Amino acid sequence: MAACSFALTAGSEIQLLPAGEFHSVDGRPKDAPCWLMTADIAARLIADITALANPLVVDYEHQTLLAADNGQPAPAAGWFKSLRWEEGVGLFARVEWTERATAHIEAGEYRFISPVITYDKATGAIKKLINAALTNNPAIDGMESVSARLTAEFNQQEKLTMKYEELLETFRCWLNLPTLATQEEILAAVQKAIELIKTGDTADAVAANTLGIVGLTQTRTAELVSLRSELTTSAAALTAVQTELAALKQASLSKQVTDLISTALSAHKISPAQKGAMTELGMTNFALLSRVLDSAVPVVVAGEVAPVREDGASPSDYVIAPGYSVDAGQAELHSKTLSYMAANQGCDLLTAYKAVGGK
Repeated sequence: MAACSFALTAGSEIQLLPAGEFHSVDGRPKDAPCWLMTADIAARLIADITALANPLVVDYEHQTLLAADNGQPAPAAGWFKSLRWEEGVGLFARVEWTERATAHIEAGEYRFISPVITYDKATGAIKKLINAALTNNPAIDGMESVSARLTAEFNQQEKLTMKYEELLETFRCWLNLPTLATQEEILAAVQKAIELIKTGDTADAVAANTLGIVGLTQTRTAELVSLRSELTTSAAALTAVQTELAALKQASLSKQVTDLISTALSAHKISPAQKGAMTELGMTNFALLSRVLDSAVPVVVAGEVAPVREDGASPSDYVIAPGYSVDAGQAELHSKTLSYMAANQGCDLLTAYKAVGGK
C-alpha cells in the first residue's frame, strides 16, 4: 500500500493518477521500478469501484487509516465512485465535496490530493485504489520505511482474510449452513456432525468413518482456528505500524505548527501569551491556524516599537491596538539605542540604552 500525491485543482473532478509510468514527489516507489497506470488497469479499477455498494472516501491527511491509533475523528472531505480514464492523461474521479472541504480548497488551504493504492512490486502496476486524502504534506521524513512495512502487513492481512473466508465458505457448503453463518456457529455444527458420524450406525455414518471424514473435518477445523489466530496477530502488527505512521505525521505536524507560530511571533502577528492557544489550534486544525495567521496584521502596543518589515515598511504601517498609542519618545530612544550599538560594535543593549539617555 502506498500514498502518492498530486496537485489539486478546484472543481468536482480531480485527477487521481497519471497515465503511464510515474513516481511520487519524494521518489517512491523504492520497491518497484515505478508505478504504472494504463487503460487496461483503469478499466479494472473502474469496474471494481463501480461494483462497490458504497463510494470511496476522500479524507484529510489520511486520517481514515490512522483513526484507530490516534483516536482522532476522521471526517470525510468528499466521496467518489464515478471514475473515467483519459488516454495519455490519467484516471479522474468526480468528487462530491463537503461544504467544509470546498471552503478549504477554494481558500488554497489544501493543495494536493493523495490516493492510497496497492501495486505489483514486480511491474509497479496499480492493483487497487483504496481511498484518497487532501494533504499539504506529500512527503514526510521516515515515511518510506513505515509505508513499506504497512504495505507488507496490509497484504498479509488481505491474504489471510481471503483464505479464512474461503475456508468458512467451504464449511458452510459442507454443512448446509446459511451464507452468513459465523465461525462459532460453524464450529458448533462441525462438532455435532462429528458426534453423529462417530456414534451413528447408519450406512452413511459407517461410510464417513471408513473414508476418514472425521479426521479431514478435524484437520480443516484446526486450520480454521489457526487462521483466525494468524489474523489476530496480523491485525496487531498492522496496528503497530499504523501507530508509528501516526507518530511520524504528528511530529511533522508539530514542526509545521512551531515554524508557523515562530514566524507569526517574529512578525508581531500574535503575542507570546497567545502561543499556547495557537499551538493547540494548529495541532487540531492546521488549516484554520494558517488562515487565522495569514489574515492577522502586526500589532504595536504602547512603549513598543514595531520592527522594520522585509518590504521596508515603517512602524506607521502597523496597526495600533484599540485604546493604545505609540510612545514617540520611546520610539526615538529605541532608534538612538540601535544606532549607538551599530556605531559601537560589541556594546550591549543596556549600556547603549543608558548612553543615549535611557533611564
